[in-house]
Amino acid sequence: MFPSSCDTFVALPPSSEGQRIIFGKNSDRPCDEVQEVVYFPARDYGPEEKVECTYIQIEQAAHTYAVVLSKPAWLWGAEMGANEHQVCIGNEAVWGRESADGEEALLGMDLVRLGLERADTAEKAVDVIAALLEMYGQGGSCMEDQSEFTYHNSFLISDRKEAWVLETSGKYWAAERVQEGYRNISNQYGITTKIDKEHPGMREYALSKGWWDGKSEFNFATVYSFLTTARIESAGTRYCEGKSLLEKRNGHITAEAMMDILRDKDSGINMEGMFMTTGSMVSVVPTNPTLPGVHYFTATPDPERSVFKPFVFVTNAREWKETSSPSFGPDDPAKKKPRFQSKPDRKHPLFVKHEVIAAIIESCKEKGQKVTENLRQLEKETMKKMENILAVGVQQPDDYVNLFSECVQTELSVYSKG
Repeated sequence: MFPSSCDTFVALPPSSEGQRIIFGKNSDRPCDEVQEVVYFPARDYGPEEKVECTYIQIEQAAHTYAVVLSKPAWLWGAEMGANEHQVCIGNEAVWGRESADGEEALLGMDLVRLGLERADTAEKAVDVIAALLEMYGQGGSCMEDQSEFTYHNSFLISDRKEAWVLETSGKYWAAERVQEGYRNISNQYGITTKIDKEHPGMREYALSKGWWDGKSEFNFATVYSFLTTARIESAGTRYCEGKSLLEKRNGHITAEAMMDILRDKDSGINMEGMFMTTGSMVSVVPTNPTLPGVHYFTATPDPERSVFKPFVFVTNAREWKETSSPSFGPDDPAKKKPRFQSKPDRKHPLFVKHEVIAAIIESCKEKGQKVTENLRQLEKETMKKMENILAVGVQQPDDYVNLFSECVQTELSVYSKG
């Protein structure tokens, strides 16, 4: 079995409806991994302060923006998330000619969180991630396990007006701007000859390695990626399926359409097995800067059996406990060396309840169908309410400080009845 991970999508006008950016991602991770959804408010820091990422400590920024993240519970970074400026980022594992093995450094998931905390536009996020790669590099095991599972990273980044694809190989990288239409990425390099930003030594390095002759048109994917591996072939299939699903909805891509894509199992996008979809995200970001974005997260595995719950950035938004995993502090096996000598129970309250209901859905068809219908009805009712926010804005911010938590509580009540 070749590990796979993730599909990320974005739709911009005219592919999307209502002058909105629609961002979506499935995070495909080891099936026993818990993914939590957490909120961190904006903060200011002193000039000498550091930030402890998953494996290494780096210089902290003077100011970090408020972020909402969906993240594997054992590490610092995130698989996907958004910030108060409506920047959204998701990452993918990619493998290429350059070895991904090496010393512990920043994980791609750390770079997702750092990009969100430090950039107020998609283009600035590209610059932030590129600078951090240059300074600290990327590396370290990406699984909570003693077996090494390492990869390079690609990113899909969007804001209110555009999206960027950023693909990396070690410290080298290329980026492509997307200003309209739709785009998806999977576990393969996808930037070809349209390169809008790049590492200044990227072409020279490829030339020195004999990957490029220096004469033919430079194609990043051709030069930097493996062309024949089972891993890439699998990713290529999902990429094509994802692109096809976007094309079928071209001009009419909404949050609901994106959720349907993330729930699609025939395509392999909603993944099952040893690697499965452990968390999902859909964001709706109006191009109108006066209107808020709405960011939906499942915080549970398998979006077909999960509820997308909304979060809106408002002043005094509160952190929540229902989707936060237990903290083990310095005794966490992921922090102590040698790492991963044991694996603690990281299940958060929503995960525990969802695990039970998923078993009911699996084992009792009639009862499971009723529970699923109730969950989907809850989702539709919530999304209908969010349409008012997306159309006219937030009139009473205090009414939404507990929005996500209240939706989780309603979901839990459905589980209890089930």
